[in-house]
Amino acid sequence: MKIKQQKQIKLFLIEEFNQNKGDELFIRQEKILSELIENTTNKSKKQMKTLIQTILPRIALYKVLLEDLTKEDGYQYMKKYMMNKVAYKKHLSTAKMELVPGFYHIYSHIFLKIMRTTDLQESKQKHGKDYFDVTIKKCLWHTACDENGCLELC
Repeated sequence: MKIKQQKQIKLFLIEEFNQNKGDELFIRQEKILSELIENTTNKSKKQMKTLIQTILPRIALYKVLLEDLTKEDGYQYMKKYMMNKVAYKKHLSTAKMELVPGFYHIYSHIFLKIMRTTDLQESKQKHGKDYFDVTIKKCLWHTACDENGCLELC
């Protein structure tokens, strides 16, 4: 399975650590990712797709950073990746969609329906005419918990 996020992760590592170190970290990240995928069990096809395409690559990146850096530095690089790469790209696409008349109504309706029907997490919802609130109580990435606790990468 081709994992789109891997190209972005490789470019990030090279930008941050130079070509040689970035390539070396990426090779190790891919190895950790493969192990995470192989060791993930009892998930639906949809859950596995989400884990493989979004969550596990980020966990593998964090784990490889923790092998070489302090916990604080690893966290800072993960934060930089999530904010400057992942969130930035999402913001650009959302900003374009916001130009569509009635976007908020359409978005909130679809978002709330997906959150009610997905098997990727459990949530509690509140909503009104001009707001919605979703509290995620249990999420798919808690499968990535280990002796250091659960990773919060979203």
